[in-house]
Amino acid sequence: MADVNFTFVTEFILLGLTDRAELKVVLFVLVLLIYTISLVGNVGMLFLIQITPKLQTPMYHFLSCLSFVDACYSSVFAPKMLLNFFVEQETISFSACIVQYFLFVSLITTEGFLLAAMAYDRYMAIVNPLLYTVAMTKMVCVALVIGSCIGGLINSLTHTIGLVKLSFCGPNVISHFFCDLPPLLKLSCSDTSMNELLLLIFSGIIAMITFLTVMISYIFIVAAILRIRSAAGRQKAFSTCASHLTAVTLFYGSISFSYIQPSSQYSLEQEKVVSVFYTLVIPMLNPLIYSLRNKEVKDAVKRAIQIKCIPC
Repeated sequence: MADVNFTFVTEFILLGLTDRAELKVVLFVLVLLIYTISLVGNVGMLFLIQITPKLQTPMYHFLSCLSFVDACYSSVFAPKMLLNFFVEQETISFSACIVQYFLFVSLITTEGFLLAAMAYDRYMAIVNPLLYTVAMTKMVCVALVIGSCIGGLINSLTHTIGLVKLSFCGPNVISHFFCDLPPLLKLSCSDTSMNELLLLIFSGIIAMITFLTVMISYIFIVAAILRIRSAAGRQKAFSTCASHLTAVTLFYGSISFSYIQPSSQYSLEQEKVVSVFYTLVIPMLNPLIYSLRNKEVKDAVKRAIQIKCIPC
């Protein structure tokens, strides 16, 4: 039998957001601005919750964890994107690509579970307010956060281990600005049927668990709000979950648009725009949504500014 020579891939070429030089400067400024706002907003939210006694509640405990995840999440992509705007050919080593994918999947899955946990928290606060402090103890909150992280790690490890086992011996050009599983599977010279099956099973189960948790929680929440007789009471109850509902809609909407669409309607440029939205824009918007639509957070920001402005 004749020997077959394989040249195994040691690095990948990322096509990035654009190959037009005149757009790279504009995109660099835009990505830098989004990333800066995201970091300042999420780290600021995390710090604000920690120093404000009034915000030491289960809802803000989950929000601080979400802010931490968002800060890490955007940092997985933004620094590499910013550097790539200044190089002629955007490359990423095989090991760095695997690490980026591992972090991407673990953080995005953890965020999905955290949003579901926050929906359950709002359900307990509005539907069963008398049992809220008993049901949502510190131990329960910690367990939900740890469970979200474990769920993210299990999902990420499953796909990452499967990805590492594949052979890459052909083209090494990824038609994206980061390492995602679908374009990587297309480049592999191994049988990827098991990877695709695991992706379908795990994505389906996780999406079903998190989405159903959110949907069922809000069905009961809406029913409870409609039973409130006074308009002021309904408005107050709705305002406590409006920010979370907005964040959930943006998160699931962008993910669904990116991964659940007919292949006939697939557009690479459209995919890149949607990917920028859920990798960079949503982590930037979350702290803005929770601060602009939340009276307690706005009051805490005002107090923090006043304390800072007081002369020593």
